Amino acid sequence: MNDDDLRAWLQLVLTPGVGPAAARRLLAALGSPQAVLSAAPDTLKALSTPRERKGLATGVPELPTWWTRAQAWLQGGPNRGVLSLACPAYPRCLLQDEVDPPLLLWWEGDLALLGAPAVALVGSRHATPQGLADARAFAKALSEAGLTVVSGLADGIDGAAHRGALEASNADGSPGPAPGRTVAVVGTGLDSVYPRKHAALAQAIAAQGLMVSEFAPGTPPKADHFPRRNRLVAGLSRGTLVVEAAVQSGSLITARLASEMGREVMAIPGSIHAPQARGCHALIRQGARLVETVADVLEELQWGGARVPDSAAAAHALGAAPSDTSDSPDTDDPVLQAMGHGPISQEALSARTGLGPAELGARLLELELMGEVARLPGLLFQRQAVA
Repeated sequence: MNDDDLRAWLQLVLTPGVGPAAARRLLAALGSPQAVLSAAPDTLKALSTPRERKGLATGVPELPTWWTRAQAWLQGGPNRGVLSLACPAYPRCLLQDEVDPPLLLWWEGDLALLGAPAVALVGSRHATPQGLADARAFAKALSEAGLTVVSGLADGIDGAAHRGALEASNADGSPGPAPGRTVAVVGTGLDSVYPRKHAALAQAIAAQGLMVSEFAPGTPPKADHFPRRNRLVAGLSRGTLVVEAAVQSGSLITARLASEMGREVMAIPGSIHAPQARGCHALIRQGARLVETVADVLEELQWGGARVPDSAAAAHALGAAPSDTSDSPDTDDPVLQAMGHGPISQEALSARTGLGPAELGARLLELELMGEVARLPGLLFQRQAVA
């Protein structure tokens, strides 16, 4: 786009009272943002509501500020750009009413990933250590299998998914980016990162994958932006895998949107005692695919381009047979055996093992330092699966 075109698109996006659906309706009738913005009152009367006409007549007084921010960001680094709904490079997977395609998509990184086969991997911001480990291992294996991992850069599962995908190695075991990388869809302008602690992660994604937003540079995080982000996470993907989620969470919104778009929905089950597993269990009851290994994901997506991952974590996530653990020091550990794999309180564990509080507390601390056990909020403990 040249500057005049981008300025017209930006003004249409920012016009008060004219949402994406109304803008697309006007564009379909009049052909271009310039034509919409310069249309005669009689023409608009037949095509728009009074509220929309009022917004178009008022204009965008802050447009110069938005324009300056957009230009500064576009010129501030390599591999940055913006796609309009009319651009040939606009991703086809978003061009359906169920997705509510945005008029503009701002991007930084490898634009080719917008058209790559992808899977969304989402979950709780307040994930358990096991959930974070699962997300990272699954994302790494999926990336090494040739799929791009899409998520929302949020705390918890999203961040672990991006990191796992970035850690993927090539099929021959050599270091470097795998063909399937990662796309972060964010709810702010690309000139800011939310949460701030993911600033370094966002830089790594921009360098090795792709950052995407429908919000212009200068847009701060707002609560209503994140459900809109979720629909793009689902829309860019062949299917959505939920790792951990509470019953009411943004991850379940993403899964519902994926289902409405005709995309596959998958969920990893968890302990019946874990609040973070209840959303996944609800999805499974509603018909989502129960996933135990990455092989389940590849089968559900009918992904025939899968390669065999080389890393131990990826092989574990794919459901490879575990190695012989007969000599493992924790095989006969009574605390680990009594713990199982779900969250458990120290009191319940004491009742199962017969150990007193002091002895059990000391053993739990040892196991925690060894990485065998994780301490969870609410004075709970959980055994860690080892890849």
